[in-house]
Amino acid sequence: PELRALDPRLLRREALVAATGGVCGALLLLVTPAKVFAGLVPWLLLLATALFAIGPSVAKLSQGRPSALARWRTPGLLLVSVYGGYFNGGLGILLMALYTLTGEARIHTANALKNFNSFVLSILSVAAFAIAGAIVWPQAVLMMACATAGGFAGARLARRLPAAWVRGLVIATGLRPRRLQLDGPRHGRHVIRTLDDADDWIVLTCA
Repeated sequence: PELRALDPRLLRREALVAATGGVCGALLLLVTPAKVFAGLVPWLLLLATALFAIGPSVAKLSQGRPSALARWRTPGLLLVSVYGGYFNGGLGILLMALYTLTGEARIHTANALKNFNSFVLSILSVAAFAIAGAIVWPQAVLMMACATAGGFAGARLARRLPAAWVRGLVIATGLRPRRLQLDGPRHGRHVIRTLDDADDWIVLTCA
């Protein structure tokens, strides 16, 4: 219902941006080593959590200047989508932080936008990996089924919880320490995966 209330042109534009970023991120992963990037990821997630936490305060301060932060929404979405196509861990936190900082005060609408764009960029990045032959299909199919089930369950839960609870869950999940493991080299490249991102559904349907 939150997405149906938005301008379809906005959704089409954001889907295009998310798809472009997702494909670019996937291509980057296929051609670059991930070792340095893995060291930056925990700090990036911590920064995103902090931005999400202070987002409402920043939005209030910029109420008299609505374009000050809103103009960064599209370029910010592109950058976050590239990250999502490249790594994806904690993507939901980053998207929620982006929408909060750029003026989306309705947390359930921000959550719906996060789900929508995360789905778009994930589908396109997975397609790029599939074409490149970089997917281990038995494990991938199981993960996709579990992530989809968790996504639908999380969406139902999100609409029933008070906004303050949702915000608290997002922040608590973002502050959890994340352990990264480098698997590799596989076909001459490293593959990053998070060891505890299965809990990301509690951010209320992170991809």
